[in-house]
Amino acid sequence: MKNLIALLILLLPVAMAMAQANNQIQDAAVTRQAIKHFLQSQTAGLPGKANITVGPIDPRLSLAACAALEPFIPRGGKVWGKTTVGVKCTAPEPWTIYVQANIAVIAGYVATTKPISQGQIIGADELSVLKGDLALLPPGIITDAAQAVGKSSAVSIPAGTPLRQDSLRNLPAVRQGQIVRLVSEGAGFQISSEGKALNTASEGQPAQARTQSGQMVNGVAKAGGIIEVN
Repeated sequence: MKNLIALLILLLPVAMAMAQANNQIQDAAVTRQAIKHFLQSQTAGLPGKANITVGPIDPRLSLAACAALEPFIPRGGKVWGKTTVGVKCTAPEPWTIYVQANIAVIAGYVATTKPISQGQIIGADELSVLKGDLALLPPGIITDAAQAVGKSSAVSIPAGTPLRQDSLRNLPAVRQGQIVRLVSEGAGFQISSEGKALNTASEGQPAQARTQSGQMVNGVAKAGGIIEVN
């Protein structure tokens, strides 16, 4: 009996230490910092500067201290604007929480300086670059004026409107009925001849033409009325 009591006395400090370790609570500040680092890595490829704000963690939560936090974006989530970030712990005690965050993407975007009519060819003097939070603007915003200059407007656009990709159209490189130059290249040779385009196509799109001998050829439309024959 004395030996048993002595053994219990020896094991008591170990048991108390284990209980104390198991009662350790995850530091909310550490969790929020892990979320911020995770979002910084996720937004590294976005244009401009990402300003990240991580929301508070419910103080009523008593989460066990975690040795390795695993932040993640839930299915269907996004990495800008108002979003939700999950944090998972697998050991020593598994738990998962979700925290609100806001990611403001401050960058330049292209807007019109004058009203633009539908079908109008856009010039550099009709555009300006403004700075703002891209997360608050519609998707597909143009951030480089070179992406818009020389294209035509698909719709009428008021002055001061941020330009979107879907509001612009590429000009046709070749038009149906146009006399085009047919170019075929190979190892050490290039053949060029004239033909008539059978369809309208923008640069990079498939195009067909009929040669002067009446043969139909297929190729890819290039700027300047050229069809690169396959």
